Amino acid sequence: MKLKKWAGVAAALALVAGLVGCAPSADNSPRELLIWDTGILGKDATDDPYADNAFLNQMGVEFEEANPGVTVTIVQQGGDISTNAAQFQAAAIAGTGPDIRVQYAGGPTTSFAEFFEDLGPLLPKDLLDSLAGQYVNREGFKSDGRLLGMTYGAGNLFVVFQNADVLKEAGIDPSVTPATWEALMANAQQVADKTDKTGFYTGGLEGYPGAWFISNMVGGELGQTAFTDMYSGKVAVDDPAMLKAYQAFADWGASSVNNPDAAQVTASGKGFLAGEAGYYLVGSWENNGMVEAFGEDGPVTSFFIPTLEGAKYTKIGSGGPEIALSISNKSKNKELAAEFLKFVARTEHQDRFVEIYQTQGSNDPKGDPAMIKNPRLKEQFQQLAKSTDGVTFAFDSVMPQATIDLFYRVNAGVFSGKITPAEAVAQLKASYEEEMSK
Repeated sequence: MKLKKWAGVAAALALVAGLVGCAPSADNSPRELLIWDTGILGKDATDDPYADNAFLNQMGVEFEEANPGVTVTIVQQGGDISTNAAQFQAAAIAGTGPDIRVQYAGGPTTSFAEFFEDLGPLLPKDLLDSLAGQYVNREGFKSDGRLLGMTYGAGNLFVVFQNADVLKEAGIDPSVTPATWEALMANAQQVADKTDKTGFYTGGLEGYPGAWFISNMVGGELGQTAFTDMYSGKVAVDDPAMLKAYQAFADWGASSVNNPDAAQVTASGKGFLAGEAGYYLVGSWENNGMVEAFGEDGPVTSFFIPTLEGAKYTKIGSGGPEIALSISNKSKNKELAAEFLKFVARTEHQDRFVEIYQTQGSNDPKGDPAMIKNPRLKEQFQQLAKSTDGVTFAFDSVMPQATIDLFYRVNAGVFSGKITPAEAVAQLKASYEEEMSK
C-alpha cells in the first residue's frame, strides 16, 4: 500500500493551473484505488500502520491482501476544511481526483453532489439499512435523494469536560450537572471569582466552539431536525432561535469566565489540560486526550452541553454522524471502490475503528460494545441513552460548504465582539440563499 502526504495549497494551485493538461489517462489500471482522506479516518503513518494505529491505512493493507493485484494509495490532504474542499473541487473538475474521498458527513458531502456517485446501486440495501444516519448524506436531505456518501461510525457528540478538583476549589459540587447553560455560566463565573483559574478554557480564533455551541442551543429551541429543516426551507435561517443562540454566544465571549486570550488562540484544550480551567466545551474526539492527561479515574468527566433557559427540548444532545466515504463519479474503478466500502463496513472492521479511536461507537447494530474502553466515551453513551429528545445534527454538517466556511468566520467575529448576533444571522441567511439559488 502506498501512503502520500498532500503538498497543500501549492498542489491545489497546480491542479487548477493544469486543468487542460491533466486529463485522466486512458490506460488507467482498474486494479488501482486512490483514496483521499481529510484526516478524519486515517492519518500519516510510517511503514507500519499497525504500530501507528492508522485505521484507514490498515484497511488499505488488508484490502490489498484480500484482493491480489490491487494497489491502494492513500493521500492525506492535510490543511483545514476549506482548503481541502478547494483542492478536491479543483481535482474533480479536472478529472484528476480520487476514486474515494473521505470527508465530513452532511453538508461537506452533499455540497459536492455533482462530483459523487449515487451509492444506492453500488452497495447492498441491507448494508445501507444497517448503518444509521444515512439520510444526512442524501442529496437535499430527502429520503429519496441520491446517496452521496456512506456514514461511518456512530458519530461524535458535543460535550463539556469538567475538572472536579477545580470545581471543588471554587465550592461547586461536581456531581451536580448544570441543568441549563445559564447555570453552567454561573458555575464558571464562580470558578473565576473564587480561584486563580478560569471558568472555561476556550480557543475561539477559528470559530469552532461557536459551531458546537450554536448547534446545541438551536437544537434545544427547535429540536434535532433544526438544521435539516433550515436546509429544506421549512425553518428560516434567521429564525428567532438563531438570534437567541448567537446572543448567548456573544455574552459568553464578552464575559470574564474565559481565558483572557480566548478570542485570539486556536481551538485546543491547552489550558484545561494544564488544570487551569473548570470547564472545556468541545467534542468527544477529545476523550483520549482527557484520559491521557488525567487518567481513567482522574478528576475530569464530561456531560452534554446544557440548553438555554426555557428551551423546549432540554433532553437533547448535539453532534451526530461525522464521517462519510464517497465514490467519485469520475472514477474508472467504481466497482472496486464499492468493494472497498463494503470491506471497511464489515462488523469486525467497525469494531476495530472503535477500538483504535475511542471517540465514537460503532454504526453497526452488531458492533461489540466491549470495544468501548475509554471511560469518557462510556459515560457519553450512557447520557445518549437518556437524551430522549434526540441529537441535533450540526449546522456545519448540513449547510452548503460556502455557508459553513462563513459560519466559522462569523462565529469568531461574534465571540470577539467584532460582529453583532444580528449581523451574523443576516450574513448566514444571505449566504444560504445565494448557495441554494445556484
